[in-house]
Amino acid sequence: MTDEVVRALLQRFYALQGERVEAYRLLEEGHRAYLSSAPRYDFPRYRQLVHELTLAFSGISREVLQLQGQLRDQHGRPELAQHLARLQEREQEKLQLTAQLQLARQRVQDEPGVDAHQQEVRELKHKLIKTIEAISEILQDLKYDSEEAE
Repeated sequence: MTDEVVRALLQRFYALQGERVEAYRLLEEGHRAYLSSAPRYDFPRYRQLVHELTLAFSGISREVLQLQGQLRDQHGRPELAQHLARLQEREQEKLQLTAQLQLARQRVQDEPGVDAHQQEVRELKHKLIKTIEAISEILQDLKYDSEEAE
């Protein structure tokens, strides 16, 4: 019974990760549309999108934290809960980097030819790639540890 419940909790977690991926896609798409509205940026529309996606990210995080607690406290799977905790940290980092990158991209667009802005975009992209790689590694560890127990 516990294995089935753990499996169901992990399936829900993977569904939530899918929702996160979709939210990031919408955020990126919305930011591209926002930048294309220059020089008279359509900030109200973009602000509404960011607000809606912030609520979505917050809800996803809250639910992942609940899953983490259930795995640790009710189902005796602290190693799986620890993977979720590490993943939450990296997802927070990814969201912060994504926001910083979007601001940097706008600076590049608003002030073309400023090398410092272009360098900032390159550095943030690199950090974002490293964070995404770390998320992928955590997901692999989670998959391995959850299959090992079956």
